[in-house]
Formats: sequence, structure tokens, C-alpha cells
Amino acid sequence: MKTPIIAIGLDAADPNLIEQWMSQGNLPNLSRVRQQGIYGRLHNQVNYQGGVAEFSSTEPLWVMMTTGCLPDKTGFWDTITYNPDTYEVRCDPVYGGYDYQEYLPFYALGEKYRVAAFDVPVTRVSPGVNGIQITGWGGHHPFYPSESQPSELLPQIVAKYGSNPVYRKDNGIWWDKKYFNWVTQAVKESVATRAQICREILQQEPWDLFITAFGETHTLGHDLYNLSQPDHPLYPYTNQMETLGDPMLQGFQQVDQAVGEIIAAAPDNAYILLFAVHGMGANLTDLLSMMLLPEVLYRFNFPGKVALGAGDLNQPVPPIISKKIRNGWSAEVWGKIYEPNPIKKLWHTWTHKKFLRNSKHGLLSPYPLLDEQVELGWMPARWYSSLWPQMKAFALPAYADGHIRINLQGRDRDGIVTPAEYDSLCDQLTEVLDRLKDGRSGQPLVKQVVRTRKSPLDNDPKLPEPDLIVVWHEIPTDVVDSPDLGRIGPITYNRPGGHREHGFLLAAGPGIKPGSDLIDGRAVDLSATILNLMGAKLPDYFDGKPLLDPVLTIS
Repeated sequence: MKTPIIAIGLDAADPNLIEQWMSQGNLPNLSRVRQQGIYGRLHNQVNYQGGVAEFSSTEPLWVMMTTGCLPDKTGFWDTITYNPDTYEVRCDPVYGGYDYQEYLPFYALGEKYRVAAFDVPVTRVSPGVNGIQITGWGGHHPFYPSESQPSELLPQIVAKYGSNPVYRKDNGIWWDKKYFNWVTQAVKESVATRAQICREILQQEPWDLFITAFGETHTLGHDLYNLSQPDHPLYPYTNQMETLGDPMLQGFQQVDQAVGEIIAAAPDNAYILLFAVHGMGANLTDLLSMMLLPEVLYRFNFPGKVALGAGDLNQPVPPIISKKIRNGWSAEVWGKIYEPNPIKKLWHTWTHKKFLRNSKHGLLSPYPLLDEQVELGWMPARWYSSLWPQMKAFALPAYADGHIRINLQGRDRDGIVTPAEYDSLCDQLTEVLDRLKDGRSGQPLVKQVVRTRKSPLDNDPKLPEPDLIVVWHEIPTDVVDSPDLGRIGPITYNRPGGHREHGFLLAAGPGIKPGSDLIDGRAVDLSATILNLMGAKLPDYFDGKPLLDPVLTIS
């Protein structure tokens, strides 16, 4: 007799917070699984040709989980693509994920196993799944279309339960009270409805595998971290513990209750797996990778020039910008465009946005980009793109690590750098990056700069598009100081929460020792772990390995 598996992802739920809240008795259902089974952290690294590095990018990590393969095997490193023939970047919010043409989801097991997959992030309805598949009822910008197998199933769910209130609408607007009221209520409704749908699916038949994910935990972390955790720089200015309490914790408690309801609907002998492929902490990459690194590369390429965030190394660091934003984060950052004339600067600060549509210092204004709905037009890195053909190296738009592309002759349309100069330029950039410091603490900001290819003209399509990956220390900052390039900032913070490389696994069921500890797991190991519990054969191509083998004695 098969033992059913119930696998529930808690997207971007951070183990630091999960452990703290379980120990305080705030998450009783997760705590019960912990007491009955095994718990451990997952740590994520990927293989670049120039070395191994920590990795915290959501979409590739989910694909690592669902395929059992690392990105150097799938070739899926990012949802953002770059065209060297045109210098254009794209980020398709629906089809920008992995296409599952070479490697299917691990649960495409054929006729032998009955599977129900509901809103697993960055997946597609795929062949070879004997059961039901639903993508796009909800999720935090999950890079999948809204579809199902059978095709009528998703419309039936929407007709019965309604559309998801959060789906593709959460954007981390920490400065807007109306947004706060909306997102907290929308998450509450989404969690409760997701639990109802999950229970209905579980009651349809005894599935061999039921797998789903709560994207709501991802939303809670991105949007409410500054109201919950004292390590966020905005916490002293924005938390309302005395009146609102901890809204992030409250959202996680709603998820914990929903998890308990799903477990109650599961067979008594089921394996219960709760997991996060990565975590969430105070956001550092929205500023460092999206805005500050592009300005570093601008100043590197155009010595003596400044575009955004002009600051003075010889003056005390100005205070954090904690005031409410008038016209959105992009407008707030564009307001930092360099203007040496104090009268023009004052006019620029207070004038209406319709007068701020022209390029400045070669940067594209975000206003026409946003009006024309240009992909990534809101992100500062995109504003520098008209200058990329003139630059030796430039920062590509990125959501996690910093991404630097070398403008290479023979590869990029208007390449400047010869292959013979490639290594020397990479060394020079690395030295400049290694000298970047947090303007507030003086601590180094760069943990690692890793090269993605051994040969500059290697055109393997599975290589990442950046030539250099910048892994940051976990220091959220709004000011960067460089002895080479001067000060950048302060810049207004964007989304409060940002990704961390660590996740976790909680598991309970037959043969798993209560209260035991898991050592040395990775997100890529989760699919192998589930297949092993199912008694299914692991594909030879898997990079992942079963995590419970040393501690599991199946009854």
C-alpha cells in the first residue's frame, strides 16, 4: 500500500522567523509537525564556471525544486532576458519562467501515480501527470499562465471560489496606508480560500501526491517586513506595534491555521512536508542591484560624471528617507537625478511629472517608459539602457544578485571590449566592487564577485547572460561609498523584504523520528526526497538527492 505525500510550500518563509515564531508558540500547527518529525534548514548554491556562489533568486530556485536540476543543467538562471543584438531586456510576467521542454516537473510520473498539483510556483501544465494540475489561481508573481488539466477545472474553481485577490497585484508599497489595508485583507482572504480549495481537492480521491504552495507568505515578507522586524532600517519609523501589533506574524498565523486545516483533511498515514526553497530578510537587493550597481557602472564608464544619487564623501551621511512617497518609487528615485543648479533642482523636486519626461545625463526618464508599459521600465537599471552600447560594462536589471554584462566585441552588437581585454576588465571591476562600503556602517558590501564563463566568447545558451555575478553581504543600505567613484545616496527604500538563500524543510510521517534534525539540505533535493518517499525511481539526471534516507525507516 502506497503512503500518500502532502507537500506544502511556504514561499519565501524565512527559517529565522519560522524558528522564532514556533518557539514562541505562535505557529501551533507547524510546531506540531516539528514535534512529530524532522526539521532542518536548506542552503542554496549554484555552479558558475568561475566558481560556486550562494543563490537566492526565487524563480530558478523553484525550478531547481520542481526539476531536481541545478541551473547549469537547465539553463534557467533568471526571468529577465537580454538580447546582445539589440541591447533589449525582457521580463515576460507569464511565460518568463522555465518552459519544461527538456526537464519535466518531477511529478510527471505517468500512469502509476495519481498527482494533484495546485499553484506550484513557476510551473506549467505538463504532459505525463496522471491527475490534475492547476496554475494561476493565485501566487506572488509566479511566472505561469492561468490554466489547468483538465482545462475546465480552473474556471470551475473561479466560479465557485472567486478570483484570487492578491494574484499579480502585490508590489511592496510600504508608504501607502490604503495599500497596507488592502494587502493585509487580501492575503487573509486568499489564505482562507486556498485552504478551502486544497481541502476540496484532497477529498476528491486518495492522491499519491498532493503538492501546493502558499504564495501569500512571499507577499507578507516583501510587503510587511519593515512593520515586523527590528533589523529593517525603516522599522523605527514605520512599525505600529502598539496599535497594529505585528501584521506579518498575523499573516503567518493565518497560514498556519490554513496548514492545520489542510493536514486535517489529509489521510492519517500521510507524509506531511512543509518547505521553503528560500527565505526573506530586510531587503538589500532592490537598492543594491536595481539602482546602486547601475550607477556604479555609469560612473566607472564615464569618469567624473554622476547621474543618480549624487552625494559627498566628505560630509556626514544624511538621514534615512522615511517620508511617504508621492508618486511611487520610480518617481522618487528619478527625483535624485543629478542637477548642479540649485534653482533647477528645486524646480525638479516640486514640478509635475509631465515636465520630467526627457532624458537626463543619457538616462531614460521612467515616465514615458511607464506610460508605454515597457517591461522593467520602473526599474532604475533599465533607465541606463540607452547608454549600454557606449559602455565597457553595464548592470543588467536584476531582482537578486547584481548582474554585470561586458560589452564584448564579437558578441554584443556594438562591443567595445576585445576578448583579449576581457579578463583584465573583469579584474578591474572586481577591485572597484570590493572597495564598495555601506555609507552608514563602513562595512564592505560585496561578499563575492564570480565569473560566469571561462572563455569570453563561449556562446553556450545555458550560460547566464551576465559575465559577473555580484553577491552582496546581508547589509540593507541606502548609501554606497566608493573611494573610486564617490558617494551614491541616500536613496528611498523600495520593497521592505528581500530574498535570502536559506530555506527549510519540515517533515513528519511513518518512520520519521519525532524531534529529529536534518543536516545539509538544498532546495534541489526536495523533489528527490518526495520521490523517494513515494517509492518512485529517481531520474538519472537529478542533481538533487533524498534528504531523509539516513533518518528514515519506512514502516
